[in-house]
Amino acid sequence: MLEAVSLLLEKLLLISNFKLFSVCPAGGGTGKNHPYEISCFLRGDVLEVSRTHFKHYGIYLGENRVAHLMPDILLVLTNDKERTQKVVSNKRLLLGVICKVASIRVDTVEDFAYGADILVNHLDETLQKKSLLNEEVARRAEQQLGLTPYSLLWNNCEHFVTYCRYGSRISPQAEKISWCCEDDHP
Repeated sequence: MLEAVSLLLEKLLLISNFKLFSVCPAGGGTGKNHPYEISCFLRGDVLEVSRTHFKHYGIYLGENRVAHLMPDILLVLTNDKERTQKVVSNKRLLLGVICKVASIRVDTVEDFAYGADILVNHLDETLQKKSLLNEEVARRAEQQLGLTPYSLLWNNCEHFVTYCRYGSRISPQAEKISWCCEDDHP
């Protein structure tokens, strides 16, 4: 029953907002319109960008690289690394969410941000947990690279960064959504 509610909620959220996690189309010029001062970021920092209704998170690896979890249907359709490394489009992302397939991938800061402002957010105050050292956070992110199942409620980008930073997969955003569902069903 919980899995059915979870699946229904994921689909409703996607339908209600097609640009849930919009990303830059290949060749987009977000870097020209919004230059990022990457010297402010330290290896292992948790980076946050706003999307329409959610925050998207990644781990800064240094040298203008960010590891983040992204749904992508193309991962099911091809093993061609050159095609799948291109920036994820909205259609690829939406179908990846529906098919529950994603990858923890490395993109440039510009591609990760898609023109949004970037915050360094360690989530320490929100989660009230002791974090690992930044170098360990970055190493954990690098060890996780590759295919992974995707779930908006159980395995999303926030679960990925909290695992890297604290050793446990937590998503305050997903918990807010699941609390809404629990309140509706006694």
